Amino acid sequence: MRLLICLLVLISTSLHGQESKTFTLRTIAFYNCENLFDTKNDSLTFDDDRTPDGSYHWTQERYLKKVENLSKVLAQIGSETSKTSPDIIGLSEVENRKVVEDLVHHPNLLDKGYEMIHFDSPDERGIDVALLYKSSSFLPTSFKSHRLLLFDDMDERKYTRDQLVVGGIMDEEELYFIVNHWPSRRGGPAKSQPFRVRAALLNKRIIDSVRTLNPDAKIIAMGDLNDDPIDNSLKVILKTKAKANQLDSVSLFNPMESLFRKGIGSLAYGDKWNLFDQIFMTPNLVTKNRESLTFWKAGIFSAPFLKTEKGRYKGYPLRTYSGGTYTAGYSDHFPAYVFLIKEVD
Repeated sequence: MRLLICLLVLISTSLHGQESKTFTLRTIAFYNCENLFDTKNDSLTFDDDRTPDGSYHWTQERYLKKVENLSKVLAQIGSETSKTSPDIIGLSEVENRKVVEDLVHHPNLLDKGYEMIHFDSPDERGIDVALLYKSSSFLPTSFKSHRLLLFDDMDERKYTRDQLVVGGIMDEEELYFIVNHWPSRRGGPAKSQPFRVRAALLNKRIIDSVRTLNPDAKIIAMGDLNDDPIDNSLKVILKTKAKANQLDSVSLFNPMESLFRKGIGSLAYGDKWNLFDQIFMTPNLVTKNRESLTFWKAGIFSAPFLKTEKGRYKGYPLRTYSGGTYTAGYSDHFPAYVFLIKEVD
């Protein structure tokens, strides 16, 4: 009986005049870890600042505090509803496999049964993306890292993060997860926009190729896109829609757009909230057929302990560093999440 409880998180609904129904609830989350670096100097990347002798004085003590903080967050995303940690977690800004292993082996997460999939990206700072999954709820059957090739105006290569694709089985259905960390807005949103358009085009090619092989495959893309839900990379390239009744065979459903239009953000800069951390999906996850995995609702996890308590940045995400000063926080982003439900016979 105890094993059964671990495998399924069940929710029940009862409508007036109707019999009670029970659903399996799955949580899919994404979190930008804000520079989860170890303390070692990697001669192949620009990680010098994140070392004990670097400008941030990144010591082992501070690293372990960071791991503790992040694991605390991951354990609680969506738990107010699900009563457990997410089934799937996409991560960005992790330096290597070792730091991800330290996360999943922390006491806050050790009993959750997480496994991980990670590839090294060619990013010049040495940061990667990764996927965590509960082995009790998801069985990976394929995984691949797709390279994003970018060149600047001088035709010089710009090294950035790969896009990680993991396919597998969840609740007897085939699901694919794509973890993204698109190019930053360094140099200004307009100047850097073509790089994110290229990232969106790669994302679209991945989704199209999966759907060509299996038109019924359910695909969920997530990540720090460095664009808001209303920007061209989402609306024009990926053809995302905010409402289910707007969907067609070539569009994607982005529940984060509705949150953004309500003023909800995942990070703040220059006294403005942005919603760069997004999760969007193929239309077959937005269906009235509750006997298959179906989108229920989306949210941004912004618990009080994740926020700056006072001062000019009150309410903003509590960062690890603020203006170069160590603040022992979590990240400069709030996590994003969605719930999927499936009726249980």
